[in-house]
Amino acid sequence: MSGSSQEQLKSPVRVTFAAVALVMTVFALHAARGADEAAAQGAAQPAIAADTGALPALRGLYLNRFAVQSGARMRRLIAMADSTEINAFVLDMKDEFGLNYRSSNPKVQRNAGAHGAVRNVGAIVDTLKAHGITPIARVVAFKDPIAASQNPEWTIRTEDSSAWRDKESQVWVNAFHADVWEHNLSVAEELAKMGFVEIQFDYIRFPEPYASLPKQVFPGAKGTKADALTTFLVRARERLAPLGVRSTADVFGLATTARGTLEVGQNWERLSPVVDVILPMVYPSHYPRGAFGVPLPNADPYAIVKTAVDTARSRDVAMGLVRGDHVRAWLQAFTLGRPPYGVEEIKAQKRAVYDAGYGGWILWNPASNYDLFAAALEPKAQRP
Repeated sequence: MSGSSQEQLKSPVRVTFAAVALVMTVFALHAARGADEAAAQGAAQPAIAADTGALPALRGLYLNRFAVQSGARMRRLIAMADSTEINAFVLDMKDEFGLNYRSSNPKVQRNAGAHGAVRNVGAIVDTLKAHGITPIARVVAFKDPIAASQNPEWTIRTEDSSAWRDKESQVWVNAFHADVWEHNLSVAEELAKMGFVEIQFDYIRFPEPYASLPKQVFPGAKGTKADALTTFLVRARERLAPLGVRSTADVFGLATTARGTLEVGQNWERLSPVVDVILPMVYPSHYPRGAFGVPLPNADPYAIVKTAVDTARSRDVAMGLVRGDHVRAWLQAFTLGRPPYGVEEIKAQKRAVYDAGYGGWILWNPASNYDLFAAALEPKAQRP
């Protein structure tokens, strides 16, 4: 979820009209370029073969660090899962505020941050499993101001060698840097050994190179941005697979329809084959007017999600990626602009995912408050 609004912060203030406007400005060209192709591809889809190695369709909720730290909130959310189709939680374990667990690795712990941490991650993971809830650890990779402050040599620079800052005055770590990779992989391995069955990497991208900001300089860079992101994910999979843990990644929703590489380094054909699951953030509010021929994307969640996921499926099939759980979309469970989002908007997005041929999805609410949307969830007895 992102410094643009594709990646909403764990605080509700992250959902801002200004952030969405920035996304629309930078990516409108990509959306327009892919719209006609996306609409055409949605008309007739090749079948996705059944895969006995695939997990059951995961239908989940995102839980921010503060929700995970609260025993009362965790109990309420588990109770919601117990009575509905929800069978997965995405837990913030490393976010923009640092770690949300206590690391036993001194090199990792020095980048912990100061926003508290879950005391007994293992107990939470065991509790979730006992309730039939798949525990997924969210690890924010390359927007890491805590690690940047502790390791200035890891940061993106400007042409005068000072630390580059984004529009929020945040410093980013350099996604070309081998020590940055190792830090994130060490975190992932620790979480895998705590019992998480999936590590979901977020901010698998570079910051937007806005013309109003200084030029970004990446010391030690070799190859392209897409090369760096791809190689990191390949190594993550190599490290996590022997532990029996899936390696997954979040990408902009527009990566599903943009041809070529986005300026942040995301390229569907590069990233999708090197992860166990890819999670496009297909929030309708984040698409510019007219995207896919839809005048007001936020007002037509079915059309936006269906077109984006259809296109993702078609591109995956073209690469021989036919497992039925390989694409798991992030769905919008928050209001940003008109109309306000509620039960019907969630149902429309879910239906779009199913009609595109997939069964899994994750709801994103930056405050991890899902009471308003609970009626959109099927009762537990109706789980497939």
